[in-house]
Amino acid sequence: MKHLDSEEKHIASTYTREPITLVEGSGVKVKDEEGKEYLDFVAGIAVTGLGHSHPEISEILEKQSQKLVHVSNLYHIKEQAELAKKLAQITPEKIQKFFFCNSGTEAVEAALKLAIKHTGKDKILALRESFHGRTAGSLGVTWKKVYRAPFKSYPFSKCEFISPNDLEGVRESIDEETAALIAEPIQGEGGINVPSQEFLPKVREICREKGVLLIFDEIQTGMCRTGKWFASDHWNVEPDIMTMAKALGNGFPIGCMGAKSEVMGSFEPGNHASTFGGNPLACKVSKKVIEIMLRENIPEHVQRIGDYFKKELEKLSEKHEIVEEVRGLGLMLGVEVDSEENAKTVLEKARENGFLINRTADKVLRFVPPLIIKKKHINKLIKQLDKIFEEIK
Repeated sequence: MKHLDSEEKHIASTYTREPITLVEGSGVKVKDEEGKEYLDFVAGIAVTGLGHSHPEISEILEKQSQKLVHVSNLYHIKEQAELAKKLAQITPEKIQKFFFCNSGTEAVEAALKLAIKHTGKDKILALRESFHGRTAGSLGVTWKKVYRAPFKSYPFSKCEFISPNDLEGVRESIDEETAALIAEPIQGEGGINVPSQEFLPKVREICREKGVLLIFDEIQTGMCRTGKWFASDHWNVEPDIMTMAKALGNGFPIGCMGAKSEVMGSFEPGNHASTFGGNPLACKVSKKVIEIMLRENIPEHVQRIGDYFKKELEKLSEKHEIVEEVRGLGLMLGVEVDSEENAKTVLEKARENGFLINRTADKVLRFVPPLIIKKKHINKLIKQLDKIFEEIK
Protein backbone atom coordinates (compact mmCIF):
# COMPACT_ATOMS: atom_id res chain seq x y z
CA MET A 1 0.00 0.00 0.00
CA LYS A 2 2.23 2.78 -1.34
CA HIS A 3 -0.27 5.46 -0.37
CA LEU A 4 0.44 4.78 3.33
CA ASP A 5 3.77 6.59 3.04
CA SER A 6 2.03 9.70 1.72
CA GLU A 7 -0.68 9.32 4.36
CA GLU A 8 1.86 9.20 7.17
CA LYS A 9 3.70 12.19 5.75
CA HIS A 10 0.75 14.41 4.86
CA ILE A 11 -2.45 13.35 6.70
CA ALA A 12 -3.29 14.48 10.24
CA SER A 13 -3.25 11.63 12.75
CA THR A 14 -6.78 12.09 14.03
CA TYR A 15 -8.06 8.55 13.34
CA THR A 16 -7.15 5.03 14.39
CA ARG A 17 -7.70 3.18 11.14
CA GLU A 18 -8.31 -0.48 10.32
CA PRO A 19 -5.45 -1.97 8.21
CA ILE A 20 -7.35 -2.03 4.92
CA THR A 21 -8.06 0.45 2.11
CA LEU A 22 -11.55 0.28 0.64
CA VAL A 23 -11.77 1.21 -3.03
CA GLU A 24 -15.10 -0.05 -4.37
CA GLY A 25 -18.60 -0.85 -3.16
CA SER A 26 -21.98 -2.03 -4.36
CA GLY A 27 -25.06 -2.47 -2.20
CA VAL A 28 -24.03 -4.03 1.11
CA LYS A 29 -20.59 -5.10 -0.10
CA VAL A 30 -17.23 -3.33 -0.35
CA LYS A 31 -13.85 -4.33 -1.73
CA ASP A 32 -10.36 -3.39 -0.63
CA GLU A 33 -7.46 -2.60 -2.92
CA GLU A 34 -6.32 -6.22 -2.78
CA GLY A 35 -9.67 -7.31 -4.22
CA LYS A 36 -10.98 -8.86 -0.99
CA GLU A 37 -14.74 -8.48 -0.51
CA TYR A 38 -16.49 -7.64 2.76
CA LEU A 39 -20.08 -7.51 3.97
CA ASP A 40 -20.39 -4.00 5.38
CA PHE A 41 -22.16 -3.74 8.74
CA VAL A 42 -20.76 -0.24 9.37
CA ALA A 43 -22.09 1.66 6.34
CA GLY A 44 -19.75 4.59 6.90
CA ILE A 45 -21.10 4.76 10.48
CA ALA A 46 -24.82 4.65 9.64
CA VAL A 47 -24.41 6.79 6.51
CA THR A 48 -24.93 4.71 3.36
CA GLY A 49 -28.47 3.68 4.21
CA LEU A 50 -29.36 2.79 0.62
CA GLY A 51 -26.09 0.96 0.12
CA HIS A 52 -22.95 1.76 -1.81
CA SER A 53 -23.08 3.06 -5.39
CA HIS A 54 -26.85 3.13 -5.56
CA PRO A 55 -27.58 3.56 -9.29
CA GLU A 56 -30.24 6.26 -8.85
CA ILE A 57 -28.00 8.27 -6.52
CA SER A 58 -25.08 7.93 -8.93
CA GLU A 59 -27.29 9.11 -11.78
CA ILE A 60 -28.48 12.17 -9.83
CA LEU A 61 -24.90 13.06 -8.90
CA GLU A 62 -23.83 12.93 -12.53
CA LYS A 63 -26.78 14.84 -13.97
CA GLN A 64 -26.86 17.62 -11.37
CA SER A 65 -23.07 18.05 -11.35
CA GLN A 66 -23.28 18.77 -15.07
CA LYS A 67 -25.98 21.35 -14.48
CA LEU A 68 -25.15 23.28 -11.29
CA VAL A 69 -23.14 22.33 -8.18
CA HIS A 70 -22.91 25.49 -6.11
CA VAL A 71 -24.17 29.07 -6.10
CA SER A 72 -24.24 30.01 -2.35
CA ASN A 73 -27.17 31.15 -0.27
CA LEU A 74 -26.89 34.68 -1.61
CA TYR A 75 -29.50 33.50 -4.13
CA HIS A 76 -32.68 31.46 -4.06
CA ILE A 77 -32.01 27.75 -4.58
CA LYS A 78 -34.85 25.76 -6.13
CA GLU A 79 -33.41 22.38 -5.14
CA GLN A 80 -33.17 23.51 -1.52
CA ALA A 81 -36.84 24.50 -1.40
CA GLU A 82 -37.83 21.20 -3.01
CA LEU A 83 -35.84 19.21 -0.44
CA ALA A 84 -37.34 21.19 2.45
CA LYS A 85 -40.85 20.45 1.18
CA LYS A 86 -40.01 16.73 0.96
CA LEU A 87 -38.45 16.72 4.43
CA ALA A 88 -41.54 18.33 5.92
CA GLN A 89 -43.49 15.22 4.82
CA ILE A 90 -41.41 12.87 6.98
CA THR A 91 -40.34 14.96 10.00
CA PRO A 92 -42.58 15.37 13.07
CA GLU A 93 -45.71 17.35 12.24
CA LYS A 94 -44.61 20.75 13.57
CA ILE A 95 -40.99 20.56 12.34
CA GLN A 96 -41.59 22.53 9.15
CA LYS A 97 -38.60 24.86 8.68
CA PHE A 98 -35.03 23.83 7.93
CA PHE A 99 -31.48 25.13 7.84
CA PHE A 100 -29.06 23.18 5.64
CA CYS A 101 -25.37 22.69 6.31
CA ASN A 102 -22.70 20.08 5.56
CA SER A 103 -22.48 17.72 8.55
CA GLY A 104 -24.00 16.55 11.78
CA THR A 105 -21.81 18.63 14.06
CA GLU A 106 -22.72 21.75 12.04
CA ALA A 107 -26.40 20.91 12.47
CA VAL A 108 -25.90 20.71 16.24
CA GLU A 109 -24.08 24.06 16.25
CA ALA A 110 -27.05 25.59 14.45
CA ALA A 111 -29.48 24.01 16.90
CA LEU A 112 -27.62 25.34 19.94
CA LYS A 113 -27.40 28.84 18.49
CA LEU A 114 -31.10 28.81 17.62
CA ALA A 115 -32.03 27.70 21.15
CA ILE A 116 -29.96 30.48 22.68
CA LYS A 117 -31.30 33.08 20.26
CA HIS A 118 -34.93 32.03 20.76
CA THR A 119 -34.85 31.89 24.56
CA GLY A 120 -32.31 34.59 25.36
CA LYS A 121 -30.69 32.07 27.74
CA ASP A 122 -27.42 30.21 27.40
CA LYS A 123 -27.39 27.09 29.60
CA ILE A 124 -27.77 23.73 27.84
CA LEU A 125 -28.61 20.40 29.46
CA ALA A 126 -27.25 17.17 27.93
CA LEU A 127 -27.07 13.51 28.90
CA ARG A 128 -24.13 11.54 30.18
CA GLU A 129 -22.73 9.20 27.51
CA SER A 130 -23.94 11.63 24.82
CA PHE A 131 -22.13 12.38 21.58
CA HIS A 132 -23.09 15.42 19.51
CA GLY A 133 -19.93 16.33 17.59
CA ARG A 134 -16.42 17.72 17.86
CA THR A 135 -16.70 21.41 16.96
CA ALA A 136 -16.77 23.98 19.75
CA GLY A 137 -20.45 24.07 20.69
CA SER A 138 -21.25 20.43 19.94
CA LEU A 139 -18.16 19.28 21.84
CA GLY A 140 -19.42 21.24 24.83
CA VAL A 141 -22.52 19.02 25.01
CA THR A 142 -20.63 15.77 24.33
CA TRP A 143 -20.10 13.71 27.48
CA LYS A 144 -16.88 11.74 26.95
CA LYS A 145 -14.08 13.56 28.73
CA VAL A 146 -11.37 12.22 26.43
CA TYR A 147 -12.94 14.33 23.67
CA ARG A 148 -13.36 17.48 25.78
CA ALA A 149 -10.36 17.51 28.12
CA PRO A 150 -7.68 18.63 25.61
CA PHE A 151 -9.82 21.65 24.71
CA LYS A 152 -11.17 22.73 28.09
CA SER A 153 -10.42 26.39 27.36
CA TYR A 154 -12.72 26.32 24.32
CA PRO A 155 -15.70 28.74 24.50
CA PHE A 156 -18.29 25.99 25.08
CA SER A 157 -21.90 26.78 25.79
CA LYS A 158 -22.66 26.43 29.49
CA CYS A 159 -23.62 22.79 29.85
CA GLU A 160 -24.73 20.47 32.65
CA PHE A 161 -24.84 16.70 32.22
CA ILE A 162 -27.63 14.50 33.56
CA SER A 163 -27.75 10.73 33.84
CA PRO A 164 -30.01 9.06 31.24
CA ASN A 165 -33.44 8.12 32.60
CA ASP A 166 -32.99 10.46 35.59
CA LEU A 167 -36.21 12.46 35.39
CA GLU A 168 -35.67 14.04 38.78
CA GLY A 169 -32.24 15.15 37.64
CA VAL A 170 -33.78 16.79 34.58
CA ARG A 171 -36.31 18.65 36.68
CA GLU A 172 -33.75 19.80 39.26
CA SER A 173 -31.19 20.92 36.66
CA ILE A 174 -33.53 23.29 34.84
CA ASP A 175 -33.22 26.84 36.12
CA GLU A 176 -33.88 30.37 34.89
CA GLU A 177 -30.77 30.29 32.68
CA THR A 178 -31.66 27.04 30.86
CA ALA A 179 -32.31 27.39 27.14
CA ALA A 180 -32.64 23.76 26.05
CA LEU A 181 -32.08 20.09 26.70
CA ILE A 182 -30.39 18.12 23.91
CA ALA A 183 -30.57 14.33 23.64
CA GLU A 184 -30.09 11.49 21.20
CA PRO A 185 -33.28 9.39 21.33
CA ILE A 186 -30.93 6.39 21.27
CA GLN A 187 -27.29 7.02 22.12
CA GLY A 188 -24.92 5.83 19.39
CA GLU A 189 -21.32 6.49 20.40
CA GLY A 190 -22.36 5.98 24.03
CA GLY A 191 -23.01 2.30 23.34
CA ILE A 192 -26.45 1.95 21.66
CA ASN A 193 -28.29 2.98 24.82
CA VAL A 194 -32.09 2.88 24.56
CA PRO A 195 -33.94 5.02 27.14
CA SER A 196 -36.70 3.73 29.38
CA GLN A 197 -40.18 3.80 27.90
CA GLU A 198 -41.23 6.80 29.98
CA PHE A 199 -38.09 8.93 29.82
CA LEU A 200 -38.49 10.91 26.58
CA PRO A 201 -42.27 11.53 26.99
CA LYS A 202 -41.70 12.78 30.55
CA VAL A 203 -38.76 14.95 29.45
CA ARG A 204 -41.07 16.50 26.84
CA GLU A 205 -43.61 17.29 29.59
CA ILE A 206 -40.99 18.79 31.88
CA CYS A 207 -39.46 20.96 29.15
CA ARG A 208 -42.88 22.24 28.12
CA GLU A 209 -43.81 22.96 31.72
CA LYS A 210 -40.54 24.80 32.41
CA GLY A 211 -40.44 26.72 29.11
CA VAL A 212 -37.28 24.95 27.94
CA LEU A 213 -36.68 23.84 24.34
CA LEU A 214 -36.21 20.14 23.59
CA ILE A 215 -33.61 19.27 20.94
CA PHE A 216 -33.40 15.77 19.50
CA ASP A 217 -30.15 14.79 17.83
CA GLU A 218 -31.35 12.37 15.12
CA ILE A 219 -28.11 12.44 13.16
CA GLN A 220 -27.46 8.72 13.62
CA THR A 221 -30.95 7.56 14.59
CA GLY A 222 -32.86 9.34 11.82
CA MET A 223 -33.72 8.45 8.21
CA CYS A 224 -35.26 5.04 9.00
CA ARG A 225 -32.30 3.69 10.98
CA THR A 226 -34.45 2.37 13.85
CA GLY A 227 -37.50 1.27 11.83
CA LYS A 228 -39.20 4.67 11.99
CA TRP A 229 -38.35 7.78 10.01
CA PHE A 230 -36.94 9.18 13.25
CA ALA A 231 -36.27 7.34 16.50
CA SER A 232 -38.37 9.79 18.50
CA ASP A 233 -41.38 8.45 16.57
CA HIS A 234 -41.14 5.27 18.67
CA TRP A 235 -42.23 7.31 21.67
CA ASN A 236 -44.48 9.70 19.74
CA VAL A 237 -42.51 12.63 21.15
CA GLU A 238 -42.06 15.78 19.08
CA PRO A 239 -39.07 18.05 19.74
CA ASP A 240 -38.84 21.80 19.22
CA ILE A 241 -35.60 21.42 17.25
CA MET A 242 -33.99 18.40 15.61
CA THR A 243 -30.76 17.66 13.80
CA MET A 244 -30.17 15.33 10.84
CA ALA A 245 -27.22 14.23 8.69
CA LYS A 246 -25.51 10.89 7.96
CA ALA A 247 -28.03 8.85 5.88
CA LEU A 248 -29.72 12.05 4.68
CA GLY A 249 -27.28 12.14 1.75
CA ASN A 250 -26.35 8.44 1.54
CA GLY A 251 -22.70 9.45 1.73
CA PHE A 252 -22.86 12.84 0.06
CA PRO A 253 -22.15 15.47 2.75
CA ILE A 254 -25.28 17.22 4.00
CA GLY A 255 -26.60 18.22 7.40
CA CYS A 256 -29.86 19.78 8.45
CA MET A 257 -31.36 21.49 11.48
CA GLY A 258 -35.16 21.54 11.56
CA ALA A 259 -37.40 23.40 13.97
CA LYS A 260 -40.94 24.46 14.67
CA SER A 261 -41.78 27.55 12.64
CA GLU A 262 -42.16 29.82 15.67
CA VAL A 263 -38.75 28.74 16.97
CA MET A 264 -36.93 29.01 13.64
CA GLY A 265 -38.49 32.44 13.26
CA SER A 266 -36.04 33.74 15.87
CA PHE A 267 -33.21 33.46 13.37
CA GLU A 268 -32.65 36.64 11.36
CA PRO A 269 -30.32 37.26 8.39
CA GLY A 270 -26.77 37.20 9.69
CA ASN A 271 -27.50 35.08 12.79
CA HIS A 272 -26.19 31.94 11.13
CA ALA A 273 -24.92 30.83 7.73
CA SER A 274 -23.16 28.15 5.69
CA THR A 275 -21.33 28.82 2.44
CA PHE A 276 -21.80 25.32 1.05
CA GLY A 277 -24.93 24.38 3.00
CA GLY A 278 -27.95 23.44 0.92
CA ASN A 279 -26.18 23.66 -2.43
CA PRO A 280 -28.06 22.33 -5.48
CA LEU A 281 -26.06 19.09 -5.72
CA ALA A 282 -26.43 18.08 -2.07
CA CYS A 283 -30.13 18.90 -2.03
CA LYS A 284 -30.85 17.04 -5.25
CA VAL A 285 -29.16 13.92 -3.86
CA SER A 286 -30.94 14.15 -0.52
CA LYS A 287 -34.34 14.57 -2.14
CA LYS A 288 -33.72 11.44 -4.19
CA VAL A 289 -32.72 9.54 -1.02
CA ILE A 290 -36.06 10.40 0.59
CA GLU A 291 -37.98 9.51 -2.57
CA ILE A 292 -36.35 6.07 -2.71
CA MET A 293 -36.96 5.44 1.00
CA LEU A 294 -40.62 6.36 0.57
CA ARG A 295 -41.04 4.25 -2.55
CA GLU A 296 -39.33 1.20 -1.05
CA ASN A 297 -41.04 1.60 2.35
CA ILE A 298 -37.66 1.41 4.06
CA PRO A 299 -39.02 1.95 7.62
CA GLU A 300 -41.16 -1.20 7.38
CA HIS A 301 -38.26 -3.23 5.96
CA VAL A 302 -35.90 -2.01 8.70
CA GLN A 303 -38.38 -2.83 11.43
CA ARG A 304 -38.88 -6.37 10.11
CA ILE A 305 -35.25 -7.18 9.32
CA GLY A 306 -34.04 -5.43 12.48
CA ASP A 307 -36.29 -7.58 14.67
CA TYR A 308 -34.88 -10.67 12.99
CA PHE A 309 -31.27 -9.47 13.41
CA LYS A 310 -31.79 -8.68 17.10
CA LYS A 311 -33.37 -12.07 17.81
CA GLU A 312 -30.46 -13.84 16.15
CA LEU A 313 -27.99 -11.81 18.23
CA GLU A 314 -29.96 -12.67 21.37
CA LYS A 315 -29.61 -16.37 20.51
CA LEU A 316 -25.84 -15.87 20.48
CA SER A 317 -26.12 -14.12 23.84
CA GLU A 318 -27.86 -17.15 25.32
CA LYS A 319 -25.17 -19.44 23.91
CA HIS A 320 -21.98 -17.51 24.67
CA GLU A 321 -20.94 -16.09 28.04
CA ILE A 322 -18.79 -13.47 26.31
CA VAL A 323 -22.00 -11.59 25.38
CA GLU A 324 -23.35 -9.49 28.25
CA GLU A 325 -26.24 -7.67 26.56
CA VAL A 326 -27.93 -7.08 23.22
CA ARG A 327 -29.73 -3.77 22.74
CA GLY A 328 -31.04 -1.32 20.15
CA LEU A 329 -33.89 -0.84 17.69
CA GLY A 330 -34.19 -1.55 13.98
CA LEU A 331 -30.77 -1.65 12.35
CA MET A 332 -29.05 0.25 15.14
CA LEU A 333 -27.94 -2.64 17.34
CA GLY A 334 -25.26 -3.13 19.94
CA VAL A 335 -23.73 -6.24 21.50
CA GLU A 336 -21.86 -5.58 24.72
CA VAL A 337 -19.15 -8.15 25.36
CA ASP A 338 -17.22 -8.84 28.55
CA SER A 339 -14.06 -6.85 27.82
CA GLU A 340 -12.53 -4.26 25.53
CA GLU A 341 -9.81 -6.75 24.54
CA ASN A 342 -12.38 -9.31 23.43
CA ALA A 343 -14.32 -6.65 21.50
CA LYS A 344 -11.15 -5.76 19.59
CA THR A 345 -10.51 -9.45 18.90
CA VAL A 346 -14.02 -9.91 17.49
CA LEU A 347 -13.55 -6.96 15.13
CA GLU A 348 -10.21 -8.26 13.91
CA LYS A 349 -11.41 -11.82 13.33
CA ALA A 350 -14.59 -10.60 11.65
CA ARG A 351 -12.59 -8.40 9.28
CA GLU A 352 -10.19 -11.24 8.46
CA ASN A 353 -13.21 -13.34 7.50
CA GLY A 354 -14.86 -10.69 5.33
CA PHE A 355 -17.15 -8.78 7.71
CA LEU A 356 -16.83 -5.12 8.70
CA ILE A 357 -18.27 -4.22 12.10
CA ASN A 358 -17.59 -1.37 14.47
CA ARG A 359 -16.73 -0.98 18.16
CA THR A 360 -17.94 1.84 20.38
CA ALA A 361 -17.99 2.62 24.11
CA ASP A 362 -14.90 0.38 24.40
CA LYS A 363 -16.62 -3.02 24.49
CA VAL A 364 -19.83 -2.61 22.50
CA LEU A 365 -19.98 -4.12 19.00
CA ARG A 366 -22.07 -1.72 16.90
CA PHE A 367 -24.08 -2.91 13.90
CA VAL A 368 -25.40 -0.15 11.62
CA PRO A 369 -25.45 -1.77 8.15
CA PRO A 370 -27.03 -0.40 5.01
CA LEU A 371 -30.79 -0.36 5.51
CA ILE A 372 -31.23 -2.60 2.45
CA ILE A 373 -29.51 -5.53 4.21
CA LYS A 374 -31.23 -8.92 3.82
CA LYS A 375 -31.61 -12.03 5.98
CA LYS A 376 -29.03 -13.92 3.95
CA HIS A 377 -26.40 -11.31 4.84
CA ILE A 378 -27.35 -11.35 8.51
CA ASN A 379 -27.26 -15.16 8.60
CA LYS A 380 -23.70 -15.14 7.26
CA LEU A 381 -22.61 -12.68 9.96
CA ILE A 382 -24.37 -14.60 12.75
CA LYS A 383 -22.65 -17.81 11.68
CA GLN A 384 -19.28 -16.07 11.72
CA LEU A 385 -19.87 -14.41 15.10
CA ASP A 386 -20.92 -17.76 16.56
CA LYS A 387 -17.61 -19.22 15.42
CA ILE A 388 -15.58 -16.25 16.71
CA PHE A 389 -17.26 -16.25 20.12
CA GLU A 390 -16.57 -19.99 20.41
CA GLU A 391 -12.90 -19.48 19.50
CA ILE A 392 -12.50 -16.74 22.11
CA LYS A 393 -14.05 -18.93 24.79
